Amino acid sequence: MLKTLNLSFNNLHGEVPRGGVFDNFSAISLTRNEDLCGGIPQLKFPTCPNKPKKHFKTKVIVLITVMSIVVICSAIFMSNYLRRKPKKLSSSPSSFQNKLLKVSYKELHDATDGFSLSNLVGMGSFGSVYKGTLHHFERPIAVKVLNLQTRGASKSFVSECKALSKVRHRNLLKVLTCCSSVDYKGDDFKALVFEFMPNGSLENWLSSDQEQGESKNLHLSFAQRLDIAIDVAHALDYLHHDFEEEAIVHCDIKPSNVLLDDDFVAHLGDFGLARLLHGDTIDHSSKDQTTSSAIKGTIGYIPPEYGAGGPVTPQGDIYSYGILLLEMLTGKKPTDRMFDEDMSLHKFCKMALPEGNIDEIVDSSFLVPNMELKVGESFVSFGRIGVACSAEFPSERMEIKDVVAELLAIKKRLSPQGINLVIQN
Repeated sequence: MLKTLNLSFNNLHGEVPRGGVFDNFSAISLTRNEDLCGGIPQLKFPTCPNKPKKHFKTKVIVLITVMSIVVICSAIFMSNYLRRKPKKLSSSPSSFQNKLLKVSYKELHDATDGFSLSNLVGMGSFGSVYKGTLHHFERPIAVKVLNLQTRGASKSFVSECKALSKVRHRNLLKVLTCCSSVDYKGDDFKALVFEFMPNGSLENWLSSDQEQGESKNLHLSFAQRLDIAIDVAHALDYLHHDFEEEAIVHCDIKPSNVLLDDDFVAHLGDFGLARLLHGDTIDHSSKDQTTSSAIKGTIGYIPPEYGAGGPVTPQGDIYSYGILLLEMLTGKKPTDRMFDEDMSLHKFCKMALPEGNIDEIVDSSFLVPNMELKVGESFVSFGRIGVACSAEFPSERMEIKDVVAELLAIKKRLSPQGINLVIQN
Protein backbone atom coordinates (compact mmCIF):
# COMPACT_ATOMS: atom_id res chain seq x y z
CA MET A 1 0.00 0.00 0.00
CA LEU A 2 1.32 3.42 -1.09
CA LYS A 3 2.13 5.56 1.99
CA THR A 4 4.01 8.59 0.50
CA LEU A 5 4.14 10.16 -2.97
CA ASN A 6 6.56 12.84 -4.20
CA LEU A 7 5.72 14.32 -7.64
CA SER A 8 7.42 17.70 -7.18
CA PHE A 9 9.12 19.57 -10.09
CA ASN A 10 7.42 17.52 -12.84
CA ASN A 11 5.48 20.33 -14.57
CA LEU A 12 2.29 18.31 -14.20
CA HIS A 13 -1.10 19.72 -15.24
CA GLY A 14 -4.67 18.71 -14.73
CA GLU A 15 -6.88 17.86 -11.76
CA VAL A 16 -5.42 16.29 -8.63
CA PRO A 17 -7.49 13.22 -7.79
CA ARG A 18 -9.21 12.63 -4.48
CA GLY A 19 -9.01 9.54 -2.31
CA GLY A 20 -6.24 7.30 -1.05
CA VAL A 21 -2.85 8.91 -0.53
CA PHE A 22 -4.09 12.15 -2.14
CA ASP A 23 -6.29 12.80 0.89
CA ASN A 24 -3.24 12.82 3.27
CA PHE A 25 -1.51 16.19 3.01
CA SER A 26 1.59 14.97 4.88
CA ALA A 27 2.01 11.97 2.57
CA ILE A 28 2.27 13.79 -0.79
CA SER A 29 4.55 16.45 -2.27
CA LEU A 30 3.40 18.34 -5.39
CA THR A 31 5.49 21.54 -5.28
CA ARG A 32 6.44 23.40 -8.46
CA ASN A 33 3.58 21.92 -10.53
CA GLU A 34 1.87 25.22 -11.32
CA ASP A 35 -0.65 23.77 -13.80
CA LEU A 36 -2.32 21.47 -11.30
CA CYS A 37 -5.75 22.21 -9.87
CA GLY A 38 -8.27 20.78 -7.45
CA GLY A 39 -7.33 18.25 -4.76
CA ILE A 40 -7.76 18.67 -1.02
CA PRO A 41 -7.90 22.27 0.30
CA GLN A 42 -4.55 21.99 2.11
CA LEU A 43 -2.74 21.74 -1.25
CA LYS A 44 -3.99 25.25 -2.05
CA PHE A 45 -4.36 24.56 -5.79
CA PRO A 46 -6.89 26.62 -7.72
CA THR A 47 -10.32 25.18 -8.40
CA CYS A 48 -10.52 23.31 -11.70
CA PRO A 49 -12.76 24.77 -14.44
CA ASN A 50 -16.14 23.00 -14.95
CA LYS A 51 -15.02 20.84 -17.93
CA PRO A 52 -17.14 17.74 -17.32
CA LYS A 53 -20.32 19.63 -18.27
CA LYS A 54 -18.66 20.74 -21.47
CA HIS A 55 -17.73 17.16 -22.30
CA PHE A 56 -21.27 16.03 -21.52
CA LYS A 57 -22.72 18.69 -23.80
CA THR A 58 -20.34 17.64 -26.58
CA LYS A 59 -21.32 14.01 -26.15
CA VAL A 60 -25.02 14.91 -26.36
CA ILE A 61 -24.46 16.87 -29.58
CA VAL A 62 -22.50 14.02 -31.14
CA LEU A 63 -25.14 11.48 -30.08
CA ILE A 64 -27.98 13.56 -31.57
CA THR A 65 -26.04 14.02 -34.82
CA VAL A 66 -25.35 10.30 -35.15
CA MET A 67 -28.97 9.39 -34.42
CA SER A 68 -30.21 11.93 -36.99
CA ILE A 69 -27.94 10.44 -39.65
CA VAL A 70 -29.19 6.93 -38.83
CA VAL A 71 -32.84 8.03 -39.08
CA ILE A 72 -32.28 9.81 -42.41
CA CYS A 73 -30.43 6.83 -43.89
CA SER A 74 -33.19 4.49 -42.71
CA ALA A 75 -35.85 6.69 -44.30
CA ILE A 76 -33.98 6.76 -47.62
CA PHE A 77 -33.57 2.98 -47.55
CA MET A 78 -37.25 2.35 -46.82
CA SER A 79 -38.31 4.80 -49.53
CA ASN A 80 -36.20 3.00 -52.14
CA TYR A 81 -37.43 -0.39 -50.93
CA LEU A 82 -41.09 0.56 -51.16
CA ARG A 83 -40.58 2.15 -54.57
CA ARG A 84 -39.06 -1.03 -55.99
CA LYS A 85 -41.50 -3.38 -54.29
CA PRO A 86 -44.44 -4.37 -56.54
CA LYS A 87 -47.56 -2.59 -55.45
CA LYS A 88 -50.59 -4.71 -54.60
CA LEU A 89 -54.12 -3.47 -54.67
CA SER A 90 -55.94 -3.81 -51.41
CA SER A 91 -58.57 -6.52 -51.32
CA SER A 92 -60.82 -4.03 -49.60
CA PRO A 93 -62.53 -1.34 -51.66
CA SER A 94 -62.21 1.21 -48.86
CA SER A 95 -58.99 2.80 -50.15
CA PHE A 96 -60.57 2.96 -53.60
CA GLN A 97 -63.73 4.58 -52.28
CA ASN A 98 -61.78 7.31 -50.51
CA LYS A 99 -60.54 8.60 -53.87
CA LEU A 100 -64.03 8.91 -55.33
CA LEU A 101 -67.13 10.95 -54.83
CA LYS A 102 -69.07 9.63 -51.85
CA VAL A 103 -72.72 8.71 -52.46
CA SER A 104 -75.23 7.21 -50.08
CA TYR A 105 -77.85 4.53 -50.60
CA LYS A 106 -80.55 7.21 -50.39
CA GLU A 107 -78.93 9.27 -53.15
CA LEU A 108 -78.78 6.27 -55.48
CA HIS A 109 -82.32 5.27 -54.51
CA ASP A 110 -83.57 8.76 -55.37
CA ALA A 111 -81.46 8.96 -58.54
CA THR A 112 -83.12 5.84 -59.97
CA ASP A 113 -86.66 6.52 -58.71
CA GLY A 114 -86.37 3.73 -56.19
CA PHE A 115 -84.60 1.40 -58.64
CA SER A 116 -87.77 1.34 -60.71
CA LEU A 117 -88.34 -1.07 -63.60
CA SER A 118 -88.69 1.90 -65.94
CA ASN A 119 -85.04 2.72 -65.26
CA LEU A 120 -83.79 -0.87 -65.55
CA VAL A 121 -81.45 -1.00 -68.56
CA GLY A 122 -79.79 -4.38 -68.12
CA MET A 123 -79.19 -7.44 -65.99
CA GLY A 124 -75.93 -9.31 -65.51
CA SER A 125 -74.49 -12.29 -63.70
CA PHE A 126 -74.31 -10.55 -60.34
CA GLY A 127 -76.84 -7.76 -60.46
CA SER A 128 -78.96 -5.23 -62.31
CA VAL A 129 -78.09 -1.93 -63.99
CA TYR A 130 -80.30 1.14 -63.68
CA LYS A 131 -80.22 4.50 -65.38
CA GLY A 132 -80.30 7.46 -63.02
CA THR A 133 -79.47 11.10 -62.39
CA LEU A 134 -77.57 12.49 -59.40
CA HIS A 135 -78.49 16.05 -58.50
CA HIS A 136 -74.81 17.09 -58.31
CA PHE A 137 -73.77 15.35 -61.54
CA GLU A 138 -74.62 16.83 -64.92
CA ARG A 139 -74.75 13.64 -67.01
CA PRO A 140 -76.90 10.50 -66.60
CA ILE A 141 -75.35 7.64 -64.65
CA ALA A 142 -75.58 3.87 -64.70
CA VAL A 143 -75.93 2.20 -61.30
CA LYS A 144 -74.95 -1.45 -61.07
CA VAL A 145 -76.66 -2.90 -57.99
CA LEU A 146 -75.16 -6.19 -56.82
CA ASN A 147 -77.52 -9.03 -55.95
CA LEU A 148 -75.72 -10.11 -52.79
CA GLN A 149 -77.83 -13.27 -52.58
CA THR A 150 -76.04 -14.53 -55.68
CA ARG A 151 -72.96 -16.57 -54.89
CA GLY A 152 -69.83 -14.62 -55.72
CA ALA A 153 -71.55 -11.23 -55.93
CA SER A 154 -69.61 -9.71 -53.03
CA LYS A 155 -66.36 -11.02 -54.47
CA SER A 156 -67.41 -9.55 -57.82
CA PHE A 157 -67.81 -6.14 -56.15
CA VAL A 158 -64.29 -6.33 -54.70
CA SER A 159 -62.87 -7.54 -58.04
CA GLU A 160 -64.39 -4.62 -59.90
CA CYS A 161 -63.14 -2.14 -57.31
CA LYS A 162 -59.63 -3.59 -57.49
CA ALA A 163 -59.62 -3.67 -61.27
CA LEU A 164 -61.11 -0.21 -61.75
CA SER A 165 -59.21 1.62 -59.00
CA LYS A 166 -56.29 2.44 -61.27
CA VAL A 167 -57.33 1.82 -64.87
CA ARG A 168 -57.53 4.94 -67.01
CA HIS A 169 -58.24 4.43 -70.72
CA ARG A 170 -60.70 5.98 -73.17
CA ASN A 171 -62.01 2.54 -74.15
CA LEU A 172 -62.70 1.32 -70.60
CA LEU A 173 -65.97 2.13 -68.88
CA LYS A 174 -65.23 4.88 -66.35
CA VAL A 175 -66.29 4.23 -62.78
CA LEU A 176 -67.52 7.35 -61.00
CA THR A 177 -67.92 5.96 -57.50
CA CYS A 178 -69.07 2.98 -55.51
CA CYS A 179 -71.36 2.53 -52.54
CA SER A 180 -71.17 -0.03 -49.74
CA SER A 181 -73.96 0.61 -47.26
CA VAL A 182 -77.31 -0.74 -46.04
CA ASP A 183 -80.74 -0.26 -47.59
CA TYR A 184 -83.96 0.82 -45.90
CA LYS A 185 -84.55 -2.74 -44.69
CA GLY A 186 -81.15 -2.88 -43.00
CA ASP A 187 -79.76 -5.33 -45.57
CA ASP A 188 -76.28 -4.94 -47.05
CA PHE A 189 -76.18 -2.85 -50.22
CA LYS A 190 -73.34 -2.62 -52.73
CA ALA A 191 -73.37 -0.72 -56.01
CA LEU A 192 -71.01 0.68 -58.61
CA VAL A 193 -71.75 3.92 -60.46
CA PHE A 194 -70.58 4.39 -64.04
CA GLU A 195 -70.96 6.87 -66.85
CA PHE A 196 -74.15 6.12 -68.73
CA MET A 197 -73.67 4.92 -72.31
CA PRO A 198 -76.56 6.33 -74.41
CA ASN A 199 -76.25 3.77 -77.22
CA GLY A 200 -76.41 0.80 -74.90
CA SER A 201 -74.47 -2.39 -75.39
CA LEU A 202 -73.10 -3.91 -78.56
CA GLU A 203 -75.39 -6.88 -77.93
CA ASN A 204 -78.45 -4.68 -78.46
CA TRP A 205 -77.15 -3.71 -81.90
CA LEU A 206 -76.13 -7.21 -82.98
CA SER A 207 -79.47 -8.73 -82.00
CA SER A 208 -82.92 -7.70 -83.22
CA ASP A 209 -84.49 -9.39 -80.17
CA GLN A 210 -86.63 -11.54 -82.47
CA GLU A 211 -86.70 -14.21 -79.76
CA GLN A 212 -88.74 -11.78 -77.66
CA GLY A 213 -91.04 -10.94 -80.51
CA GLU A 214 -89.52 -7.50 -80.98
CA SER A 215 -87.73 -6.05 -83.96
CA LYS A 216 -85.62 -3.04 -83.15
CA ASN A 217 -84.19 -2.78 -86.67
CA LEU A 218 -80.90 -1.71 -85.14
CA HIS A 219 -77.99 -2.22 -87.47
CA LEU A 220 -74.35 -1.23 -87.41
CA SER A 221 -72.39 -0.74 -90.62
CA PHE A 222 -69.25 -2.78 -91.15
CA ALA A 223 -67.21 0.41 -90.75
CA GLN A 224 -68.81 1.01 -87.35
CA ARG A 225 -68.21 -2.58 -86.27
CA LEU A 226 -64.60 -2.29 -87.39
CA ASP A 227 -64.14 0.82 -85.24
CA ILE A 228 -65.72 -0.95 -82.27
CA ALA A 229 -63.41 -3.94 -82.76
CA ILE A 230 -60.42 -1.59 -82.78
CA ASP A 231 -61.63 0.15 -79.61
CA VAL A 232 -61.99 -3.15 -77.72
CA ALA A 233 -58.57 -4.31 -78.96
CA HIS A 234 -57.01 -1.09 -77.65
CA ALA A 235 -58.67 -1.69 -74.27
CA LEU A 236 -57.31 -5.25 -74.08
CA ASP A 237 -53.84 -4.14 -75.13
CA TYR A 238 -53.86 -1.65 -72.25
CA LEU A 239 -55.13 -4.18 -69.70
CA HIS A 240 -52.69 -6.90 -70.77
CA HIS A 241 -49.54 -4.88 -71.43
CA ASP A 242 -49.68 -1.22 -70.44
CA PHE A 243 -51.29 -1.29 -66.99
CA GLU A 244 -48.36 -0.41 -64.68
CA GLU A 245 -46.52 -3.51 -63.37
CA GLU A 246 -49.54 -5.83 -63.39
CA ALA A 247 -51.80 -7.23 -66.08
CA ILE A 248 -55.56 -7.50 -65.83
CA VAL A 249 -57.39 -10.40 -67.46
CA HIS A 250 -61.02 -9.42 -68.03
CA CYS A 251 -62.37 -12.99 -68.20
CA ASP A 252 -65.76 -12.06 -69.67
CA ILE A 253 -65.39 -10.47 -73.11
CA LYS A 254 -68.79 -10.50 -74.85
CA PRO A 255 -71.11 -8.07 -76.68
CA SER A 256 -73.16 -7.16 -73.60
CA ASN A 257 -69.99 -5.94 -71.87
CA VAL A 258 -69.11 -3.58 -74.72
CA LEU A 259 -70.92 -0.26 -74.17
CA LEU A 260 -71.34 2.47 -76.79
CA ASP A 261 -71.35 6.21 -76.11
CA ASP A 262 -72.98 9.01 -78.15
CA ASP A 263 -70.37 8.67 -80.90
CA PHE A 264 -70.43 4.85 -80.89
CA VAL A 265 -67.00 4.75 -79.26
CA ALA A 266 -66.74 1.40 -77.47
CA HIS A 267 -66.06 1.13 -73.73
CA LEU A 268 -65.26 -2.27 -72.23
CA GLY A 269 -67.00 -2.77 -68.89
CA ASP A 270 -68.08 -5.31 -66.25
CA PHE A 271 -64.91 -6.34 -64.44
CA GLY A 272 -66.75 -8.57 -62.01
CA LEU A 273 -64.75 -11.63 -63.08
CA ALA A 274 -61.45 -9.84 -63.71
CA ARG A 275 -58.21 -11.31 -62.41
CA LEU A 276 -55.12 -9.29 -61.52
CA LEU A 277 -51.81 -10.81 -62.63
CA HIS A 278 -48.35 -9.92 -61.30
CA GLY A 279 -45.93 -10.53 -64.15
CA ASP A 280 -47.05 -13.90 -65.50
CA THR A 281 -48.52 -15.16 -62.23
CA ILE A 282 -52.12 -15.08 -61.14
CA ASP A 283 -52.92 -13.14 -57.97
CA HIS A 284 -53.28 -15.79 -55.25
CA SER A 285 -55.24 -13.53 -52.91
CA SER A 286 -57.84 -16.25 -52.64
CA LYS A 287 -57.47 -19.96 -53.11
CA ASP A 288 -60.26 -20.40 -55.64
CA GLN A 289 -58.72 -17.92 -58.06
CA THR A 290 -55.51 -19.82 -58.78
CA THR A 291 -57.02 -21.62 -61.77
CA SER A 292 -59.87 -20.98 -64.16
CA SER A 293 -62.02 -23.59 -62.43
CA ALA A 294 -63.57 -20.70 -60.48
CA ILE A 295 -64.19 -18.63 -63.60
CA LYS A 296 -67.82 -18.62 -64.70
CA GLY A 297 -67.61 -16.44 -67.78
CA THR A 298 -70.30 -16.79 -70.42
CA ILE A 299 -71.09 -19.92 -72.41
CA GLY A 300 -69.90 -19.58 -75.98
CA TYR A 301 -67.12 -17.15 -75.12
CA ILE A 302 -65.17 -19.17 -72.53
CA PRO A 303 -61.85 -20.48 -73.95
CA PRO A 304 -61.45 -24.28 -74.08
CA GLU A 305 -58.57 -24.32 -71.59
CA TYR A 306 -60.73 -22.66 -68.92
CA GLY A 307 -63.28 -25.43 -69.25
CA ALA A 308 -60.47 -27.89 -68.52
CA GLY A 309 -59.38 -25.96 -65.41
CA GLY A 310 -56.35 -24.35 -67.06
CA PRO A 311 -54.69 -21.17 -65.75
CA VAL A 312 -56.10 -17.71 -66.35
CA THR A 313 -54.03 -15.88 -68.99
CA PRO A 314 -54.42 -12.91 -71.34
CA GLN A 315 -54.74 -15.42 -74.18
CA GLY A 316 -58.07 -16.44 -72.66
CA ASP A 317 -59.34 -12.92 -73.33
CA ILE A 318 -58.00 -13.15 -76.89
CA TYR A 319 -60.15 -16.24 -77.50
CA SER A 320 -63.29 -14.49 -76.26
CA TYR A 321 -62.39 -11.45 -78.34
CA GLY A 322 -62.02 -13.64 -81.43
CA ILE A 323 -65.52 -15.04 -80.91
CA LEU A 324 -66.75 -11.45 -80.49
CA LEU A 325 -65.23 -10.52 -83.88
CA LEU A 326 -66.86 -13.48 -85.61
CA GLU A 327 -70.21 -12.58 -84.08
CA MET A 328 -69.81 -9.00 -85.31
CA LEU A 329 -68.99 -10.29 -88.80
CA THR A 330 -71.75 -12.88 -89.09
CA GLY A 331 -74.45 -11.52 -86.81
CA LYS A 332 -74.70 -15.00 -85.30
CA LYS A 333 -74.25 -15.79 -81.62
CA PRO A 334 -71.88 -18.63 -80.65
CA THR A 335 -74.90 -20.24 -78.97
CA ASP A 336 -77.04 -20.11 -82.12
CA ARG A 337 -79.18 -23.21 -82.72
CA MET A 338 -77.23 -24.04 -85.87
CA PHE A 339 -74.11 -24.72 -83.78
CA ASP A 340 -73.65 -28.02 -81.95
CA GLU A 341 -70.83 -30.37 -80.96
CA ASP A 342 -69.77 -30.82 -84.59
CA MET A 343 -70.12 -27.20 -85.67
CA SER A 344 -69.17 -24.00 -83.85
CA LEU A 345 -69.06 -20.35 -84.85
CA HIS A 346 -65.27 -20.69 -85.16
CA LYS A 347 -65.51 -23.73 -87.47
CA PHE A 348 -68.35 -22.15 -89.46
CA CYS A 349 -66.19 -19.15 -90.34
CA LYS A 350 -62.95 -21.08 -90.75
CA MET A 351 -64.51 -23.41 -93.33
CA ALA A 352 -65.89 -20.55 -95.42
CA LEU A 353 -62.81 -18.34 -95.59
CA PRO A 354 -60.45 -20.48 -97.72
CA GLU A 355 -63.24 -21.30 -100.16
CA GLY A 356 -63.99 -17.65 -100.85
CA ASN A 357 -67.55 -18.04 -99.62
CA ILE A 358 -67.40 -15.01 -97.38
CA ASP A 359 -70.77 -13.75 -98.66
CA GLU A 360 -72.39 -16.88 -97.22
CA ILE A 361 -71.37 -16.12 -93.64
CA VAL A 362 -71.30 -12.32 -93.29
CA ASP A 363 -74.21 -10.37 -91.83
CA SER A 364 -76.72 -9.92 -94.64
CA SER A 365 -76.90 -6.19 -93.89
CA PHE A 366 -73.36 -5.85 -95.29
CA LEU A 367 -74.26 -7.19 -98.73
CA VAL A 368 -75.08 -4.39 -101.13
CA PRO A 369 -75.35 -4.43 -104.93
CA ASN A 370 -72.12 -3.92 -106.88
CA MET A 371 -70.01 -4.25 -103.75
CA GLU A 372 -66.40 -3.33 -104.42
CA LEU A 373 -63.74 -6.03 -104.32
CA LYS A 374 -61.80 -4.33 -101.51
CA VAL A 375 -64.86 -4.46 -99.32
CA GLY A 376 -65.14 -8.23 -99.72
CA GLU A 377 -61.42 -8.55 -99.03
CA SER A 378 -61.89 -6.57 -95.83
CA PHE A 379 -64.58 -9.02 -94.73
CA VAL A 380 -62.15 -11.88 -95.31
CA SER A 381 -59.32 -10.15 -93.42
CA PHE A 382 -61.63 -9.37 -90.52
CA GLY A 383 -62.83 -12.98 -90.42
CA ARG A 384 -59.31 -14.37 -90.50
CA ILE A 385 -58.36 -12.27 -87.48
CA GLY A 386 -61.40 -13.58 -85.61
CA VAL A 387 -60.55 -17.19 -86.51
CA ALA A 388 -56.88 -16.74 -85.53
CA CYS A 389 -57.81 -15.20 -82.19
CA SER A 390 -60.26 -18.01 -81.37
CA ALA A 391 -57.85 -20.86 -82.14
CA GLU A 392 -58.23 -23.86 -79.85
CA PHE A 393 -54.75 -23.66 -78.33
CA PRO A 394 -53.55 -20.46 -76.59
CA SER A 395 -50.12 -20.60 -78.25
CA GLU A 396 -51.76 -20.43 -81.70
CA ARG A 397 -53.74 -17.25 -80.99
CA MET A 398 -52.72 -13.81 -82.18
CA GLU A 399 -51.03 -11.23 -79.98
CA ILE A 400 -53.32 -8.30 -79.26
CA LYS A 401 -50.79 -5.76 -80.59
CA ASP A 402 -50.79 -7.60 -83.93
CA VAL A 403 -54.59 -7.60 -83.89
CA VAL A 404 -54.64 -3.82 -83.47
CA ALA A 405 -52.15 -3.36 -86.33
CA GLU A 406 -54.10 -5.57 -88.75
CA LEU A 407 -57.47 -4.01 -87.93
CA LEU A 408 -56.01 -0.54 -88.46
CA ALA A 409 -54.67 -1.73 -91.82
CA ILE A 410 -58.19 -2.82 -92.83
CA LYS A 411 -59.56 0.57 -91.76
CA LYS A 412 -56.88 2.34 -93.79
CA ARG A 413 -57.76 0.33 -96.91
CA LEU A 414 -61.43 1.26 -96.60
CA SER A 415 -61.15 4.89 -95.53
CA PRO A 416 -59.97 6.44 -98.84
CA GLN A 417 -63.05 5.08 -100.59
CA GLY A 418 -65.43 6.53 -98.01
CA ILE A 419 -67.06 3.14 -97.61
CA ASN A 420 -69.71 3.18 -94.93
CA LEU A 421 -71.94 0.21 -95.76
CA VAL A 422 -74.68 1.73 -93.62
CA ILE A 423 -78.02 0.02 -93.44
CA GLN A 424 -79.57 1.63 -90.37
CA ASN A 425 -83.21 2.31 -89.69
